[in-house]
Amino acid sequence: MTAVAQPAAEAPLLDVRGLTAELSLEEGPVRAVDGVSFSVPPGGTLGVVGESGCGKSLTALSVLRLAPQPPVRVVGGEVLFQGRDLLRLSEAELRRVRGRHAAMVFQEPMTSLNPVFTVGEQIGEGVRLHLGASRSQARERAVEMLRQVGIPAPGERVDAYPHQLSGGMRQRVMIAMALACDPALLIADEPTTALDVTIQAQILDLLKRLQAERRMAVMLITHDLGVVAESCDAVVVMYAGRVVERAPVRELFSRPAHPYTAGLLRSIPSLQLAVGEGSAGSRRRLQAIPGMVPSLRKLPSGCAFRDRCDRALEVCARVVPPLEPKRGGQSAACHNPVPAP
Repeated sequence: MTAVAQPAAEAPLLDVRGLTAELSLEEGPVRAVDGVSFSVPPGGTLGVVGESGCGKSLTALSVLRLAPQPPVRVVGGEVLFQGRDLLRLSEAELRRVRGRHAAMVFQEPMTSLNPVFTVGEQIGEGVRLHLGASRSQARERAVEMLRQVGIPAPGERVDAYPHQLSGGMRQRVMIAMALACDPALLIADEPTTALDVTIQAQILDLLKRLQAERRMAVMLITHDLGVVAESCDAVVVMYAGRVVERAPVRELFSRPAHPYTAGLLRSIPSLQLAVGEGSAGSRRRLQAIPGMVPSLRKLPSGCAFRDRCDRALEVCARVVPPLEPKRGGQSAACHNPVPAP
């Protein structure tokens, strides 16, 4: 009997392996990104979550080599994008990748947009550079991109300066700039942080719609697990510069393996918490994770989370837990993972 050949698994669009970056301080270098590994398939969405200072944004910047050097220096790992290691490319080769094949949306558009150029000029710059468009073609593309991201009267707004637009419109302009050359990968670093809740929802819906239309992969950096639940296929949880859990989004929310992930999920407000369940005495309170994220200058020995963990063992103070498969499609860096419910 002839065996039926199984289709080969689709290769990741982005495959990050052991990415390590140091941050130069007066006391000496510290590992701000320590052996981070993850992958993003074509058309997929990966969420990267964790508290402020855990290394999320620096990881994203290091992937495209956008972190300022100094004080940041990538010292190890591979960043394979469409089969090429971005860490080994020359600056000229990398410029041909950035904007054209991989693009980034930053969390604060007012510091990313140039105040002395119109938004149309800034959107069109990448089109002229990467696609060889004329000035008039670049302007037409800018108007079309403003229309696609939902900015009203795009033929007029194309000549506006950043300060003449609202915060939500500026973020839409950033998305238009990033997508003007139809990249295969979009890295969005806290794209809704400075916006009110209504505008946040609009921006996230816009990103999902554009992703579906273009079959674009998205790496979403956020501290909001609610956004991850709605938008992502898989999740990477970071703590003190390391990946502590990696899982499909449904698995992570239904049965977290790492105590830090479980703590993050317990701290999410819910409708039941807001209105109460039954009598006032039966209402649950939010459970905050005790303590603070440790300084990279003074990380504890062993597991960096052990001082805040209610499942810590003696071994946690001696041995840094490796990221290992635990169950299903999950991996966790923990000596004493949370048991499955």
